[in-house]
Amino acid sequence: MKLLTIIGARPQFIKAAPFSTVFRQQHKEILVHTGQHYDTNMSDIFFAELGIPKPDYNLGVGSGMHGAQTGRMLEKIEELLLKENPDGVLVYGDTNSTLAGALAASKIHIPVFHVEAGLRSYNMRMPEEQNRVLTDHISTLLLCPTKTAVENLRKEGITKGVYNTGDIMYDAVLQNITISKQRYASGAWLAELRNENPYISSLKDKNFYLATIHRAENTDNPNKLREIFNAFEKLDKPVLLPLHPRTRKLLDELDILISNIIIIQPVGYLLMLYLTANAYMVLTDSGGLQKEAYFLKTPCTTLRDQTEWVETLENGWNVLTPIYADSIIKCANRPLDCQKYPQPSLFGDGHAAKYIYQAIVNGGKF
Repeated sequence: MKLLTIIGARPQFIKAAPFSTVFRQQHKEILVHTGQHYDTNMSDIFFAELGIPKPDYNLGVGSGMHGAQTGRMLEKIEELLLKENPDGVLVYGDTNSTLAGALAASKIHIPVFHVEAGLRSYNMRMPEEQNRVLTDHISTLLLCPTKTAVENLRKEGITKGVYNTGDIMYDAVLQNITISKQRYASGAWLAELRNENPYISSLKDKNFYLATIHRAENTDNPNKLREIFNAFEKLDKPVLLPLHPRTRKLLDELDILISNIIIIQPVGYLLMLYLTANAYMVLTDSGGLQKEAYFLKTPCTTLRDQTEWVETLENGWNVLTPIYADSIIKCANRPLDCQKYPQPSLFGDGHAAKYIYQAIVNGGKF
């Protein structure tokens, strides 16, 4: 079987690694990197750390407005599909790369296999929600990470080709957390980051907040950005914030205080796993990091009104907050009663890559 896989953003690199390892043992995979995330810290380092094969094609699309970016991807992916003529196209998640790959394949009648199908935030103002809904409705196989995702599709009348495979990001966490701990234990992570920010030396395991902010709904809204950073300033522990240079520039332009915040460049997957596992709490607007915090039993506060990962809210492991400083502070300072409860296995058994393979190659006979 010949499969063409579309990836373009950090979470997709992580998801692709476990599946590629399984699939390439007996079949041919053509890996296409759209270039949606293109700098070293957001792209190259993930390929190196996760052992992902070098992409067969890099489209070099880069950043831009949604329509222009998706249009460039669509045009270039269609050309590759006509050239390579694969048996199917595999797409991950909910980015513009996902939608472009699915549309290009569907329009020329190549089956689309969607990993992380069925997720819903029910907020159609989110570009990610638009991408995943449209992709699900033109996919041949819908490879769901949870029972909730299967039920979401059923409510929309989609039942054919739907499989609950478990979450492939859980595979990745289980496969890499031991390596991460071995590499960064005993303060090695502090030594690696000290050159970036000397204040990093003041941090101690389980005594800092790990934060990420990247969604346009937060970063492109000056009022929300101020509320978030006002909250971070007033928290009882320092906030470690791997931050994209674009958002750092916005902070400078808005003259926002950062005295309680230790800003560093985005980091690689293995270091981010270690930081997530050893933070007191995660503060994020990222879908993927919500899950990784849950998998690693680190409480999370999500800086959004909705989440597509509703399972993480069970027993208070994850809490949603509107973007007001007082609300963020209250959620971050909440009693961590969640740690009293065992976590149910809501995201599968850590073998999603195998089940995705079986759904694609063996018609879903697990």
